[in-house]
Amino acid sequence: MAAATTTSSLIDLGSCKDSCSSPSFSSSRARIAFSLKKPTEITCSLQTPSILHFPKQSPNYPPSPATSPPPSSPPLTTKQQPKENDNFAPSKWNFLQKAAALALDAVENALVSQERQHPLPKTADPTVQIAGNFSPVPQKPVCQKLPTTGKVPDCIQGVYVRNGANPLHEPIAGHHFFDGDGMVHAVKFNEGSVSYSCRFTETNRFVQERSLGRPVFPKAIGELHGHTGIARLLLFYSRALFGLVDPSHGTGVANAGLVYFNNRLLAMSEDDLPYHVRVTPSGDLKTVGRFDFSGQLKSTMIAHPKVDPVTGDLFALSYDVVKKPYLKYFRFSPQGIKSPDVEIPLEEPTMMHDFAITENFVVVPDQQVVFKLNEMIRGGSPVIYDKNKVSRFGILDKNATDASKMKWIDAPDCFCFHLWNAWEEPERDEVVVIGSCMTPADSIFNECDESLKSVLSEIRLNLKTGESTRRPIISEDEQVNLEAGMVNRNLLGRKTRFAYLALAEPWPKVSGFAKVDLLTGQVNKFIYGDQRYGGEPLFFPRDPNSENEDDGYILAFVHDEKEWKSELQIVNAMTLELEATVKLPSRVPYGFHGTFISAKDLAKQA
Repeated sequence: MAAATTTSSLIDLGSCKDSCSSPSFSSSRARIAFSLKKPTEITCSLQTPSILHFPKQSPNYPPSPATSPPPSSPPLTTKQQPKENDNFAPSKWNFLQKAAALALDAVENALVSQERQHPLPKTADPTVQIAGNFSPVPQKPVCQKLPTTGKVPDCIQGVYVRNGANPLHEPIAGHHFFDGDGMVHAVKFNEGSVSYSCRFTETNRFVQERSLGRPVFPKAIGELHGHTGIARLLLFYSRALFGLVDPSHGTGVANAGLVYFNNRLLAMSEDDLPYHVRVTPSGDLKTVGRFDFSGQLKSTMIAHPKVDPVTGDLFALSYDVVKKPYLKYFRFSPQGIKSPDVEIPLEEPTMMHDFAITENFVVVPDQQVVFKLNEMIRGGSPVIYDKNKVSRFGILDKNATDASKMKWIDAPDCFCFHLWNAWEEPERDEVVVIGSCMTPADSIFNECDESLKSVLSEIRLNLKTGESTRRPIISEDEQVNLEAGMVNRNLLGRKTRFAYLALAEPWPKVSGFAKVDLLTGQVNKFIYGDQRYGGEPLFFPRDPNSENEDDGYILAFVHDEKEWKSELQIVNAMTLELEATVKLPSRVPYGFHGTFISAKDLAKQA
């Protein structure tokens, strides 16, 4: 937060429900200002001093507009998400519930008062984690006919959607950037006209907290550490016991990944089932509901499922931090029919944010960032770096019905938060994995003094010898932090020449993107400019049948921190020349992952 700025404005979110302006959170006890101009002291949102304000209430956003379902739908159904859950509005509580709420609120106030006596680590300090353009924005209804410079390529027809964390309410205690409510930003291209909108994904958690007017669900990274984390869990489940909240339909935020599969756009975070979001004909967004594939999916699903570009199947993992099996693998046919779960035996629950597929295998990382809930009893974080564990990759046949033939290959001191691609080289009995190896491995979650490095690496797993090798793809003198990006998704699981990755410098901001030749290590950079930063670059193939792998365009949101304005840039992926810029009507915060849905696919939405 820009605590020392002189150009900030306080805006009541309740009175700017669909404004283009940047919000602040209102409170009768304290107010935090989000600058409408550039913050004057914040240069890196994860490396700044902390100050903390505690709100009492936050206003409500209106639900996104309703749309009529198409005349015909696939056999799979989505559980409709209620617009408002009146059962959880305080006005609906009985006497016992009101008394319980008062008592539990008093306990929470005492807990907050105790927490305020100690400084928060930067990784849990909201004034650090959601400072500057990491701060939230209000929903934005569709703005049509956006001004454009240059020429949008004729082949770009459809909608670019990108997910991100956007907290509805001001945090009352610890908050990590990953904890925010999911918001999808959509730029639709239709025969030369461009529109923009952004909407919250109305999760079970979001709907209840909007009704209550305050945050009540525990925040997995920002709050659940040490004894206070245990106390917050007890508070939450006490509220659930009295019917003040209902966690039975999910507690996730759906803020990380997006995938278009089985005629549905799915928003995901690995702590819940996916949520079905529909793109309306006008380019707006509507949450349809929590999606369990017609009752087939009964566990959480990670935020990075993989769609095989040849078969159309979707592959996914689910991990559990409390009970065995800690990890499960499953797949869906193009029609949305789920396979039986394959239980993958692990000795302890492990963070499994991403994985990879090849033509015949799934590649599962079992790395050194693990969950140890008993660390909370000792006063620490349950997400820890286990230096005694040896990282490894598991290779499993895509069509396996059990894990008995899974082959594990050690890859010491390797932690890849994201894997960009993998493929088979049968002539060498190897599976090649491309990922960004991050050190320190837990630096995103736990405060540390060592500077973060994210090294693009080639990891070779020999299926015959059971050994692995790892090498940096880029030479030492050109080494840069590369995080968030992709290869040409039409070649996912097959050998690729190029990767398009965010230049995560100065960390955690993104100053541009790099086109990396995975064979030669050559790096070509596209820099956004002075105090201009973006996020994940999306590769859009010009023609799926093109002979050139890099024949396409890069789409990326870019924010100018001097002018405090955002835009969408379209860059030629072959030449790295700017083709077009779309001026956006409101600020787009830095976020996570996106995808592109073609106009043809939009017409077939469920």
